[in-house]
Amino acid sequence: MSLRSAARRTGLVLLALACVGTLATCSAQAAERPSPGSITGFAFDACTAPSQADMDAWRASSPFWGVGVYIGGANRRCDQPNLDNTWVVTQIRRGWRVLPLWVGPQAACATRQFAELVDAAPDHGYAAARRQGVREANRAVDAAQSLGFAKHTTLWFDMENFDLGQSNDCRRSALSLLSAWTRRLHHLGFASGVYGQTAIWALDYADKVSSGSYAQPDQIWYAAGGRATTWIRHSRVRAGSWSPHRRIHQYRFNQWATYGGVSLYIDRSFMDVGRGSVAPAPRRTCGVRVDFARYRRLGPGARGDQVEAAQCLLRQHGFASGRITGRFDRPTVRATRAFQRSRQLTVTGTMTPESWTALLSAGSSPVLKRGSASDAVRRVQRALNAADGSGLDVTGVFDAATTTAVSRYQKSLGMVTTGVVAADTWDQLHAGAR
Repeated sequence: MSLRSAARRTGLVLLALACVGTLATCSAQAAERPSPGSITGFAFDACTAPSQADMDAWRASSPFWGVGVYIGGANRRCDQPNLDNTWVVTQIRRGWRVLPLWVGPQAACATRQFAELVDAAPDHGYAAARRQGVREANRAVDAAQSLGFAKHTTLWFDMENFDLGQSNDCRRSALSLLSAWTRRLHHLGFASGVYGQTAIWALDYADKVSSGSYAQPDQIWYAAGGRATTWIRHSRVRAGSWSPHRRIHQYRFNQWATYGGVSLYIDRSFMDVGRGSVAPAPRRTCGVRVDFARYRRLGPGARGDQVEAAQCLLRQHGFASGRITGRFDRPTVRATRAFQRSRQLTVTGTMTPESWTALLSAGSSPVLKRGSASDAVRRVQRALNAADGSGLDVTGVFDAATTTAVSRYQKSLGMVTTGVVAADTWDQLHAGAR
């Protein structure tokens, strides 16, 4: 989350008002759920919040479900022409996990120059720094609520690197501010996050040697470089700290990335927060098994559990009404032919790989990518197993293996390889392409 010197500092974001009704009554929108919630997947941040068109392009083509945005603070150096209440609420409603960052006073021994520093006076247990922490939390909550963030959203204090060996007063005052930030956010109904590196080292060490001396943040966003994982090699942070599901790891800094024809200058992160990505319970499937690593061709006279699966799915999609018999009988042939006609497939009356792919993927077409967790993910996993024998475990969680299988499927059809299931990939699955 490097602060780009080319961008100039601005004040708090403006409250965007949505006017409705004939009397033009204005009110701020509010997100229905806190962010980031529960997810294991990728995130990015840019100095300036991207335009809505850019966000839409990246939603359908990038691997990211998380986006970090600088919402304020005296040391924020990013203009934010796009960031308002409508922008935040729109992203959250479209599935993005928006990560609000606050760039408040930096440590007195910061390794770079900043407009405002933490007051390092040790009087009364660093009372001045603690007052700053309370003040910054109040301001951050005001800004977050104006932007439409729901209660219990994690607000991240961006504490850039400082010299841990220079001064005990510098370190202790910075920790005092962050501790007060956390306590005040909890009092106001928000979760606390800290972004940085040396600040997180210091917080963890303080907790190790004197547990309870400083309030610990609920989540950390660790800027360390390396691999896309929340396990950080050679870290000064203990393996059990903020674990499990309480970490974001910024593993790559300051690079151009292009998705959907849109190029942005970003940092990349991997997040594992909340409960991680957990799929809901699967929908009822007639009391029969429908999940297989591969799907056989079925025709008249076939028997077994895959016949039961085909009969169930044909019935659930309105092409059959009979009992689940496990025998590929005449009613099943008729239902299969009706389904094939509806999808403009070759009408054979047999369950071909194309028919399986179309039948297993049938339903709504949400954007899915690493971190998604839903019954729609199960449909994709089953359909890929039918299309090319991917052998995926049907878990409902869009994991690395599912991303690889989607990319392989897209490549086999000559599509742009994104690893994201958006409208174009759904169209191919619904059509039985393989």
